[in-house]
Amino acid sequence: MTGPLLPRPVLPRPVLPHPVTGASFASPVPPGRGWPGDRAGPSTPEAADAGMVQELAASAPDLGALDALISRCRACPRLVAWREQVAVDKRAAYADQPYWGRPVPGFGQDRPRVLVVGLAPAAHGANRTGRMFTGDRSGDWLYAALHRAGYASLPTSHHAGDGQQLTGIRIVAPVRCAPPANRPSAAEQRACEGWWSRELELVEPHLEAILALGGFGWAATLRAARLRGWRVPGPAPRFGHGARVVLGSPLREVRLVGSYHVSQQNTFTGRLSEAMLDQVVAALAAPGQQRPAASLDLPP
Repeated sequence: MTGPLLPRPVLPRPVLPHPVTGASFASPVPPGRGWPGDRAGPSTPEAADAGMVQELAASAPDLGALDALISRCRACPRLVAWREQVAVDKRAAYADQPYWGRPVPGFGQDRPRVLVVGLAPAAHGANRTGRMFTGDRSGDWLYAALHRAGYASLPTSHHAGDGQQLTGIRIVAPVRCAPPANRPSAAEQRACEGWWSRELELVEPHLEAILALGGFGWAATLRAARLRGWRVPGPAPRFGHGARVVLGSPLREVRLVGSYHVSQQNTFTGRLSEAMLDQVVAALAAPGQQRPAASLDLPP
């Protein structure tokens, strides 16, 4: 006769050393344990739904507080389950490393002149390292270009805590969790919108230019600008590599520049070259420091 079924024991999550600091972490990483750049603590509130995202985002007085709140968000069950499962399963190449496995805040200066807007964290890139565009081939391309232009202190970005510093620039994503197949649902995009809108509001006083990576980043930027009450030309400006449009914030004009995304799909196929990326990054410079548009080979 078979006895009663007993619950399966909950096994402790293995702890692994951080590649830079050597400190040990479980995956996903609990807040307040010393992960490089983690601004959250155990008492940082968690957003459980889109309404709480709006409420908590509005309460953040600065980017430090906003980053902490973002990194504890659990508003989208599908994304929470996916990012945490990836952190537990890991890619074989990173089996000896802890995975961040939480939403990824923006990275860079708190008073940036330039924003770089992507799509969402990569499952084995930022979802592993906890820093935007860090730890994957897309980041290799982006940070190398930013370094050539003087925005990044290092041409590489492998791990949080590696000494990388950005000057005058901040990198963000409208969706903060790694989505399955890199495709967040419309509902997930809307749920995350509160974080993105508040971040744009907090950087608005100093912002002069935005680089949108891909059509997703372009559309998300235009939508956030409209929600913030910025002046956006009509009809809706079309995305393209090198596309440019002037947006009107309450404080100044902000130049929006489009670029093909630095995804491997674009860089491996040659659709996006280093020269093309350098051209759009150069277009972010202050007007008095830009080369003539003709030498950039960009549309007027």
